[in-house]
Amino acid sequence: MTRAARRATRKTSRRNRFAVAATVAVVGLAAGSGFAISDRAMSEQLAASTAQLDATSGLQSDHLGVYSGVATAHAEDKAVEVLETAAVVAADVEGKVDATTLTATMDQLGAYESLDSETVVDLTRQVVDVMNDTQAAAQEFDEQKAAEATAAAEAKARAEANTPEGAKATARTMAASDYGWGDGEFSCLSKLWQKESGWSYTAENASSGAYGIPQSLPGSKMATIGSDWRTNASTQIAWGLSYIDRAYGSPCSAWSHSQANNWY
Repeated sequence: MTRAARRATRKTSRRNRFAVAATVAVVGLAAGSGFAISDRAMSEQLAASTAQLDATSGLQSDHLGVYSGVATAHAEDKAVEVLETAAVVAADVEGKVDATTLTATMDQLGAYESLDSETVVDLTRQVVDVMNDTQAAAQEFDEQKAAEATAAAEAKARAEANTPEGAKATARTMAASDYGWGDGEFSCLSKLWQKESGWSYTAENASSGAYGIPQSLPGSKMATIGSDWRTNASTQIAWGLSYIDRAYGSPCSAWSHSQANNWY
């Protein structure tokens, strides 16, 4: 072989080694950068690179065997990683959503040691897809339960506020915070609305139609505070305090008027 021929052969060998190293680097990046999308890209890169190297570089079969082994190892590593994550998800969603599909695809991927790398990559993608869907369903379940708990808590608080004692507590707080009326004024308010309605949010005067704790006449006036004026003691109290402030200036003045005239 001439000196020029030997130089050409060495250059070709260097190019081949460089091509193998570059391809393995691509595989490593693909395997470590994500789940299904990266694994699919890895599989496609492997196929394309193998075809190119086989056609142009003259690599021997033992070189390709090493190369294939690297690809298989990466695919299996990713499969193990995904299976571990999926197992956590399956445990977390138990009792929330049906995880049958997830566990079934996990069982299929669990046989990765007996499968070719392309099948392992495809099953890994399937597990990730199903895992994501399962997590989304579980999150929706959690959000629904949280909404139900909030609604139940609000209903309970409203029911408690609608009792005479709950209504008095609400009125005391509103009178102090919104109007600066202390215990003395609240004492007058307590007696006034005890006389008017017994602090019952459903109290209704059969003859006049006055309604609610403050005996609004007509009751629909309280709609200026809230549309739930028939069923919410807090809405009635807010309207009643506002009315007393506008008409009498204070609960004690309203109580004095009621004692003198039997209405306020």
